[in-house]
Amino acid sequence: MAASDRVALGPLVGSIDQGTSSSRFLVFNAKTAELLSHHQVEIQQKFPKEGWVEQDPKEILKSVYECVERTCEKLQQLNIDITNIKAIGVSNQRETTVVWDKITGEPLYNAIVWLDLRTQSTVERLLKRIPGNNKSFFKFRTGLPLSTYFSAVKLRWLLDNVEEIRQAVDNGRAMFGTIDSWLIWCLTGGKNGGVHCTDVTNASRTMLFNIHSLDWDPELCQFFDIPMEILPKVRSSSEIYGLMKICPSLKSGALTGVPISGCLGDQSAALVGQMCFQDGQAKNTYGTGCFLLCNTGQKSVFSEHGLLTTIAYKLGRDKPVCYALEGSVAIAGAVVRWLRDNLGIVKTSQEIEKLAAEVGTSYGCYFVPAFSGLYAPYWEPSARGIICGLTQFTNKNHIAFAALEAVCFQTREILDAMNKDCGIPLSQLQVDGGMTNNKVLMQLQSDILCIPVVKPSMPETTALGAAMAAGAAEGVGIWSLNPGDLTAVTCERFEPQINPEESEYRYARWKKAVMKSMGWETSEAPSNVISIVSLRIESTED
Repeated sequence: MAASDRVALGPLVGSIDQGTSSSRFLVFNAKTAELLSHHQVEIQQKFPKEGWVEQDPKEILKSVYECVERTCEKLQQLNIDITNIKAIGVSNQRETTVVWDKITGEPLYNAIVWLDLRTQSTVERLLKRIPGNNKSFFKFRTGLPLSTYFSAVKLRWLLDNVEEIRQAVDNGRAMFGTIDSWLIWCLTGGKNGGVHCTDVTNASRTMLFNIHSLDWDPELCQFFDIPMEILPKVRSSSEIYGLMKICPSLKSGALTGVPISGCLGDQSAALVGQMCFQDGQAKNTYGTGCFLLCNTGQKSVFSEHGLLTTIAYKLGRDKPVCYALEGSVAIAGAVVRWLRDNLGIVKTSQEIEKLAAEVGTSYGCYFVPAFSGLYAPYWEPSARGIICGLTQFTNKNHIAFAALEAVCFQTREILDAMNKDCGIPLSQLQVDGGMTNNKVLMQLQSDILCIPVVKPSMPETTALGAAMAAGAAEGVGIWSLNPGDLTAVTCERFEPQINPEESEYRYARWKKAVMKSMGWETSEAPSNVISIVSLRIESTED
């Protein structure tokens, strides 16, 4: 590529996309939205006890640095001038909770991941303090039900159970944040002047944030007994938060001085990346979990059917806040990872599509992957995963197919709830996320919903959304969000290929399986007691 071609590319925007299963850094052309290069590093998830899910905040940070470094190297190999990167956006797994020491810069415990269930007893204890044990008591203030899912109960658990964190709070050294806060603080200098902030979309997932006043709510902080001084400053989703600082692990220091100017929770970022800026526009993201968001504009709409009210975005300090209804499914891509890592049915995630395609049916087998209870529309923490309808004929192909079908059925449930709440059924579903590369899944989804599924040819919409917010920020101004300036997106369409009667029959069977998964776990007896007791009996008989 000649030097003149490099200049013609114009300004570029980098995007950090820190998800549950991996970190990525992607670079886009601000004028055309073209993805120029990226790098991805898988993140280790730790399961120290049943229902516990943790990650190492330092590993997350290191993976982000590595992705930045590798992507910059790839751009240089393409003869693209990295000094053209004028802004960086951050998109992140939401709710995942980190507490660190602002003096040493060290995390005080592993990050507790959004999927984690250890806080069930904390939730039950807090519920007893609410009139009528009403888990929706704070819904009109926060948009959320009281659940293990959100950050406040994770933070409460850390304060109750980790002495080091209690001491750090008492000594005025503790900082709390979701993954965006941890990354921005580290990337802007860490213990040497790092910026402690979050954006409205991430704050709205903590259960400590008032989605109307757009600030931390003193009464909620008092209810959860969270000291407000450890909370980050809440900013809009598109403004300059701080500048990238040199990191010892970055050989090039390539992006030093580049503003970090966009921040969106991953699902909000995907909504922006899919350009769902009008009321009633919706998207469904297939990642570790599955998340359907519908833009409700400047009005917060409260669901009667188990959906969450959340902040979609606020694209500038002086710009209006927009809200969304959200249907959250805990386990989507995670079920494929479970089949790969726990059961060893496949060696790579891609093989699931091949296995499912070979049979084209689950042969009456239904899989409810309620590994972390059931999220929307049930909010049933007592549920656990089940596979039912097994016969001697069932093999791993049928289970692979049933796993993909489970993702589609869960989406159908939240889409049904969304249609009831909005009153206007979606005529098609816009989709994105890693799992949308699976064509069997996309066709199944269209069949089960009985509407077309539309996938953009560039599926990295989460990273694109964060890049758009960063490039459009005041003081950067290289990405126009005016509807007329947005690039038209080419798409792949999947049309329903089965008759609605068959779809309804399969969906009814799925609902029957869901009912059987509920009420499985109780908090009365510690888990594994029975198996431990039986092991002891066997060992004494020897």
